[in-house]
Amino acid sequence: MSGYFLYHSIGTFPGKAKAVSQELSSFAEIWSAEDDGQWPAALQQRQAFISAWERLIAAPAGSLTTTENVTSGLYTLLGALPQGTLAGRRVLVAGDCFPSLHFLLAGLAERFDFTLETVPLRAGETWVRDEDVIAHWQADVALALLTQVTSTASHRCDLQRLVAHGKSMGSLVGVDITQGVGVVPFSVAKLDPDFVVSTSLKWLCGTSGAGVLYVRPALLGQCTPELRGWFSQPNPFSWDLDAFAYAPDARRFDHGTPAILASIASLPGLLWVEQTGVEAIASQNRIMGEQLINWATGRGLRLVSPEAAAQRGGSVMIGLPSTVVPSEIINQLRGQKLYCDARGTTLRLSPGVVTSTDDIVRLCEALDQLIPA
Repeated sequence: MSGYFLYHSIGTFPGKAKAVSQELSSFAEIWSAEDDGQWPAALQQRQAFISAWERLIAAPAGSLTTTENVTSGLYTLLGALPQGTLAGRRVLVAGDCFPSLHFLLAGLAERFDFTLETVPLRAGETWVRDEDVIAHWQADVALALLTQVTSTASHRCDLQRLVAHGKSMGSLVGVDITQGVGVVPFSVAKLDPDFVVSTSLKWLCGTSGAGVLYVRPALLGQCTPELRGWFSQPNPFSWDLDAFAYAPDARRFDHGTPAILASIASLPGLLWVEQTGVEAIASQNRIMGEQLINWATGRGLRLVSPEAAAQRGGSVMIGLPSTVVPSEIINQLRGQKLYCDARGTTLRLSPGVVTSTDDIVRLCEALDQLIPA
């Protein structure tokens, strides 16, 4: 029995420890061998990770590379855009975006000469409405960063509608898919955004440090990343100091010697999601999400997440009453081997494949005892 409700933080799957251990153990043997095969093998494993990501989001070969996290991925993209792309124009982001990305954009506004506009939440609401994003989105928006699923409310935006609007405005459109990928279907082939950032944590059951950056091929060719190095070239082993050239594909967003371990440790999770299928994962998650929602509404608790499954990611978030201390609730649940977390007074519950419907019953019964009627 597993009472694990933390897929919004770190995802897991049956046999994860063994699968990750085998990958890392194999790498340790290769990396420690007293021969010359270390780098060819390591780079092949990194490419396997990249290829798995390309399959997952239906991205063309050569359009995606690794980054440490979504923040570094966004920074790399911004610094690569043609000079003046953002100057004198607006960059649009919703007020419920991941804070790290907002911190980055706010810090770069002066340098790149853009105005950062943050679409606010309406009073008393827990996510930014799509129609409010559109109302703020005119032709002077050079770039908009959309969040597929928010980390604070598990709100899933209508990406098809928003991306189409962005194209009609002539804006560059980026999407942060961190909280949705693996439990919410996503395809760059269908949506055609200009760029995508994500990590491999959460529903993809990977590790930290295994971020990715996808760039639409037509835009990619116009990008000249300012952070560049020997791996940005078509041939990394070209050491002619006066003949640097960018690789024709997403490798141009690489720079120095790439990190390998996070990609290796995250590949088992990616392959498990691929083999299981996002739709199958989502179907199981919806059933458990509905159980949680039915319990919460039956208790008269406030839903922080959308009630409709089509507007929700994989998490159900519930407002705790002011009469309880969230940290004490979390500690009491942990004592019963029920694992979740809270942001302020919001209880975040994310059931996944290792969570059973019996765990939902156990959780609800425990919360009935911990939350006064």
